[in-house]
Amino acid sequence: MTSAAEPRATGAPAAGATVLAAFRARYGRVLEWIAIVLMAALSIEVSAGVVFRFAGHALSWYDEVASVLLAWLTFYGAALGSVRRAHIGCPELVDAMPWRWQRRTRIVAQLLVIGFFVLLGVIGAHVLPVLATDDMVSLPQVPMSVVQSVIPISSVLIVVAEALRLVELVRATAPEAAPAAVLGDATQ
Repeated sequence: MTSAAEPRATGAPAAGATVLAAFRARYGRVLEWIAIVLMAALSIEVSAGVVFRFAGHALSWYDEVASVLLAWLTFYGAALGSVRRAHIGCPELVDAMPWRWQRRTRIVAQLLVIGFFVLLGVIGAHVLPVLATDDMVSLPQVPMSVVQSVIPISSVLIVVAEALRLVELVRATAPEAAPAAVLGDATQ
């Protein structure tokens, strides 16, 4: 038996919702692997830089490549956070609204987020040709357009993740169950 304060269950998921959830899970896995590869590359690169510096043969490209890898990890990690809906938020105000207003507010918020990342991606793509003539300082064979390509690519990845959430919100017919606590039950 459920109390009036608990969200209603929406019943068995529709076939479209199941396909959407499966796609979200696979998409999240791909982004996890990208983040893992970038973290491993950054760890190896920083460790090698420390070893070479300690040995008296500092790598000239160490700092610049570490900065690029960290930026890439940040952008691809943001896409992973979008898939998992793990970004920082303050939902108390929206949660206090009646469910129909919660849904409308969340849909508008999703549209604003998607609009922002579409704009970021478009502007990022327009900047790439401008950077085509510039190269990394320590690795002149690597064009800055390759380095900065993370902006439009991650923007597309985030738009896909946010669009998946938008579809869930549009399809919703009842409030969703509260997410499980990540760090444990706060009532203990």
